[in-house]
Amino acid sequence: MCRAFEMAGASVRLMHLDALIRDPSTLDKADLVGFPGGFSFGDDIASGRIFAMKLRERVYPALREAVLRGTPMIGACNGFQVLVQVGLLPGPVSGEPWPIEIAPPQTTALTDNRDARFCDRWVGVLPQRESVCVWTRGLADLLPDDPAARSDAMQLPVAHGEGRFVASPATLDSLRKSGQIALTYADNYNGSAHAIAGICDATGLVFGLMPHPERFLSWNRHPYWTRLDPALRATPTPGLTMFKNAVEAVAAASSAR
Repeated sequence: MCRAFEMAGASVRLMHLDALIRDPSTLDKADLVGFPGGFSFGDDIASGRIFAMKLRERVYPALREAVLRGTPMIGACNGFQVLVQVGLLPGPVSGEPWPIEIAPPQTTALTDNRDARFCDRWVGVLPQRESVCVWTRGLADLLPDDPAARSDAMQLPVAHGEGRFVASPATLDSLRKSGQIALTYADNYNGSAHAIAGICDATGLVFGLMPHPERFLSWNRHPYWTRLDPALRATPTPGLTMFKNAVEAVAAASSAR
């Protein structure tokens, strides 16, 4: 993830969670925030649970202030699991304020895959044009017009056992109406509600997804990259494009000020 931000044009500071807990004001200096994948605390209780509870209890006010000042955030895989348990995703309903001291209640979850197996593969994903997500903005328009070529290009790697997105019908309807469904699966291999692969908050700044965009920064990581159109391989990968979108959004906001 550090490499992804750097390739997109940002300078990076890698910070341990405990160091952030000791000084949450460090976030005041951040223009972008990333929550990486992996198995935080061994996922011994549940995926991302301990990491998320530490954030909820000790860092939420600083995270809230970061969102309010326009800081894009991303959580991939374990990072997505953390963000939904903190309450940063899906966050408050559009138009409602962020709670001041206590994080929003958890309203969505990522649970066992439909087949109850760990899945490590590349999957087809579909960027949603109507989404307000900053990270996926314009991604669908950058892909080839040919459906087969589009399917080849728009793939991301996954590696998880608890990636099935679940929520109440009311929450799912709210996410759809407010443009918070940013990414869906082409084949919905893990049984996620509405085939959801990634969502954002109502501002479009906070983005979480189970696939790993940071693992697809170069075309030679694609499972059959040598068969792809050379013209396509001359453009940024979908994974790198997401990080570039966020960096460009920060730069645009800074220029506007």
